[in-house]
Amino acid sequence: MRALAASRRRRSINLPPVIRYATPDDVPSILRLIRELASYERALHEVKATEEQLRERLFGDDPKVFAHVVEHDGRVVGFAMWFLTFSTWNGTHGIYLEDLFVEPDVRGHGYGKALLTELTRIADDRGYERVEWAVLTWNKPAIGFYESLGARPQDEWMVYRLTGDALTKAARS
Repeated sequence: MRALAASRRRRSINLPPVIRYATPDDVPSILRLIRELASYERALHEVKATEEQLRERLFGDDPKVFAHVVEHDGRVVGFAMWFLTFSTWNGTHGIYLEDLFVEPDVRGHGYGKALLTELTRIADDRGYERVEWAVLTWNKPAIGFYESLGARPQDEWMVYRLTGDALTKAARS
């Protein structure tokens, strides 16, 4: 029955995607999608975010992170969460795409591309010179998707991260 419903949903997608800024009412859907993404990335156990945290970070007095959602038949089926960066060399802001996720049963219909295109429009309209993100090396479908849009890996850069005990130790040294 589930496969039949998914098949019907796939066939019914023929309208352009509805991309919009997220609202506080979208927070439960965004958290659900974050959990789906984490599960796909084999890291569901690492999700600590709560609806309250997302609501405050996205819609509080001074938000530093932003989100767009994509709707299908009035239901949120994907999201892009992002924040501003700054290039000292270019002297301009950029967008860092923290997460982009579209439910598996509606992939292949342009929803991910529409979300990413919206971010590129924002960057272009505001004079930002880049949109960047990280992707897991084993995620070949995502890599293929990004490269099909013209994105290229930045192989000369390696990501470093301080977290947990190492962060605490560094902060107190």
